Amino acid sequence: MNHLLSLLVFSPLAGILAVSFLSWENERAIRLAGLFGTLLPLLIVLIAAAGFQSSVSDLQMTEQANWISYTLEGLNGRMQLNIDYELGVNGLSLVLLILTSVVSVLAALASWNMKNASKSYFIFFLILELGMLGVFASQNLFLFFIFFEITLIPMFFLIGKWGYADREKAAYSFLIYNGIGSAILLIVFVALFMKTGTMNYVELAKILASPDGAGAAGSTFRLTVLISLLIAFGIKLPIFPLHTWMLRVHVQAPPPVVMLHSGILLKIGAYGLFTFGMGFFPEEFKKLGVLIAVLGVINLLYGAFLAIVQTDLKKVLAYSSVSHMGIVLIGLAAMNEAGVKGAIFQLVSHGLISALLFFLIGVLYERSGSSDIQDFGGLAAAMPITAGVLLAGGLASLGLPGMSGFISEFLAFVGLFETMPVIAAVGALGIILTAVYILRAVLAVTFGPQKEAHSAFKDLTVLEKIPAFVLLALVLFIGVYPEILSKSLTAVLDTILLGLRG
Repeated sequence: MNHLLSLLVFSPLAGILAVSFLSWENERAIRLAGLFGTLLPLLIVLIAAAGFQSSVSDLQMTEQANWISYTLEGLNGRMQLNIDYELGVNGLSLVLLILTSVVSVLAALASWNMKNASKSYFIFFLILELGMLGVFASQNLFLFFIFFEITLIPMFFLIGKWGYADREKAAYSFLIYNGIGSAILLIVFVALFMKTGTMNYVELAKILASPDGAGAAGSTFRLTVLISLLIAFGIKLPIFPLHTWMLRVHVQAPPPVVMLHSGILLKIGAYGLFTFGMGFFPEEFKKLGVLIAVLGVINLLYGAFLAIVQTDLKKVLAYSSVSHMGIVLIGLAAMNEAGVKGAIFQLVSHGLISALLFFLIGVLYERSGSSDIQDFGGLAAAMPITAGVLLAGGLASLGLPGMSGFISEFLAFVGLFETMPVIAAVGALGIILTAVYILRAVLAVTFGPQKEAHSAFKDLTVLEKIPAFVLLALVLFIGVYPEILSKSLTAVLDTILLGLRG
């Protein structure tokens, strides 16, 4: 049996152990060990990607082992229940594993100047990465839920201890909202398990698709489960009006943590809707298509309108994330190849662009102690490289052709125009608004009269250039050569679209 995925998922433990045995005073060694803990998963996931066959529709690198087995006494007699340890990847999960590993390495580099209890910080950081990797590698509902819960604990402490003034309020808001989502998710998973007798993704999809399958018996049950999944993962995505916790996190958490949260953790919501919602209940998903499209347009326009009036760069990007997640919903609601592919492209594109922009905001905050737009101006004169990368990141976010943001938005709207042209036309206004708030914020920071205090600011250091240039290079590469993603997604898209077509 190939154990590469287990090695990948649990590889951050090596970094955790290395950090744990180091002295609290040896901060440089702690940072190096923490960085090593993120480089190891990146190396393993690249090895996995090299061996991945994009033309194969079945799961690859699968692992299965007996884990939990027991007999349940019920009204209908005895039922033997088995929960196995199951891992595997398809094109989508592999792409998200690579994204997780890349952003984690760059966020670890962005954490280099973390001086407050750096040992605890990197331990929680690596636990968070372990949970994220496990979520995307799991092929079992129980295992998915465990890793999903693992991400909540370190994130709570990373926000609550290393965040800004209102960090504790933001941490508790994060925990309460995501805890509610977890409770709904647990109920759904237990209901599916009791209905079908399995927690394996592939077996569940087959049973629920079968006309005489146990899970196909009640349309009310299926629709109720899908709506519950929409709420649970809608909190994570987030979908308006379940988004307020995310705004607090983006403003109060330290920038490297927000790089992970905005770049990776929000994507778990979309991944869940795609894998469990669209994958398990394609017919019911079609019935909710208009509702999901409307929610996507609301997200897109609401986030864009509020981003325009913000004076804090963090809040601009926080509402921008709400808006850009609306494009993911729009693409999924289209339920055709262009739309769904656009939604997945948007996951990757937004993951890279948001990580880049929040990293740059962290650099500016470290120099000035502020993220208020009014405190900046003429930054291009003092920090030309920072200003240039910030402008490029902003252009990518508004969907400039040749960058990853363009191809994702283009495909998502092409897909929706094919099925719901009126809703797509309304949603297209969000693209114009995106240009307004991005250019307003970026140009106000980089151009105009230079503030006197800014003349002493240092431009990006050698260490800071690595995350900035790597993220920008990936945004450009995907924008110029989107086929690099399309090849790995073809097989999984064909499987999902086949289910949607019945």
